[in-house]
Amino acid sequence: MHEILIRFLIGGVVVSVFAVIGDILKPKSFAGLFGAAPSVALATLGLTIVSEGAAYVALEARSMLAGAIAFLLYGSCVSWLMTRYKAGAAVVTLCAVPIWFGVSFALYFAWLR
Repeated sequence: MHEILIRFLIGGVVVSVFAVIGDILKPKSFAGLFGAAPSVALATLGLTIVSEGAAYVALEARSMLAGAIAFLLYGSCVSWLMTRYKAGAAVVTLCAVPIWFGVSFALYFAWLR
């Protein structure tokens, strides 16, 4: 129970700090970007290093990086397809999900195994 309380407090503080950074930066569309993923990832890595050790955290950080690379390529493809073909968001995102999975698995087999 004690660890859950610490995770809650640290996670809340980190999310709040990133939300303030996102609110300060221009344009305001960055607020959501800074409010979620980086803060949760840093809080998770910080708590995991205490309980699991540096080697485990290094593997988790590499996995997060591979996921971010795959998502960047997925998002770029979705953006290009929607701009180029004027297709609907639901159709394009569902059709592009295999790109995300393909890049993720390729990075796993090439880099993380």
